[in-house]
Amino acid sequence: MFRIGPYTIDSQVVLAPMAGVTDRPFRTLCKRMGAGLVVSEMVTSDSRLWNSRKSSLRLDHSGETEPRSVQIAGGDPEMMADAARMNAERGAQIIDINMGCPAKKVCNKAAGSALLRDEQLVAEILDAVVSAVDIPVTLKIRTGWSPEQRNGERIADLAEQAGIAALAVHGRTRADRYQGYAEYDTIARIVNRVSIPVIANGDIDSPVKARQVLDHTGAAAVMIGRAAQGRPWLLRQIDAYLRHGEQLAEPETAEVLSILTGHLQELYDFYGEFMGVRIARKHVGWYLQQHPEAAGFRKHFNQLETASDQVSAVNVLLGDSVAA
Repeated sequence: MFRIGPYTIDSQVVLAPMAGVTDRPFRTLCKRMGAGLVVSEMVTSDSRLWNSRKSSLRLDHSGETEPRSVQIAGGDPEMMADAARMNAERGAQIIDINMGCPAKKVCNKAAGSALLRDEQLVAEILDAVVSAVDIPVTLKIRTGWSPEQRNGERIADLAEQAGIAALAVHGRTRADRYQGYAEYDTIARIVNRVSIPVIANGDIDSPVKARQVLDHTGAAAVMIGRAAQGRPWLLRQIDAYLRHGEQLAEPETAEVLSILTGHLQELYDFYGEFMGVRIARKHVGWYLQQHPEAAGFRKHFNQLETASDQVSAVNVLLGDSVAA
């Protein structure tokens, strides 16, 4: 479908990197569900912090299918270059640079989308990271810092000049955070401006919307973020529609139960039971948010302390629907 360096990405559906969401179990699931590329949660460029349990798990890519894309975040060119090299040594096959995160705790450290205010620093970081590794480097940005400083097109020029292999663009500025609606005109202008693959991101929550965004922007692919939380099958639905114009039905309850319990087991195996049980709570909340008994069930589920109790509770809730 499109290429990032030596890698052919065989689907126009890309899973967005999301902190606290796109861990290895979720990435593996989404790849099975039709994503052509999945990107890790962002890892700080400050390798002094990599000894924490959270960072060590984010840096664990064992058993993942290729290509393995790892996102790094930071505001110092030398540290970003070092982080890229160290991740490549640990098995990363694509390095993704975060210049799109709007979170205050990231922007306050002059990282994420805060970098868009300083085009000179952007250029220095891109040059440093691309020069540091012999694997492809990609970049994720927003359309600018604010509606008054919508400089995504100039950032795209810098990216192409630096040798960035692909560019993901969220159709909001940092000031917009996740409010209002994504706009795609800026993405379309960027597509027309550069020769590298551009991936369109923002508010893409259905197969039809994905097709509309691709048609409007001319982008090489779409990037799905929050809409995939609790709905990993959305990725295969979008993939089928973009390939064949085929509208896949929502999964039957029995399949949802199978996907969910499989996901839970992967969480327990990856994090251990204590942490896995706690991380499972948010995922189960997303999976079941449309279920008529969601509110009462979530309150009960969040009090469960063991993996077996969690799996039993989900089986009882959804198993009753299957039996009925």
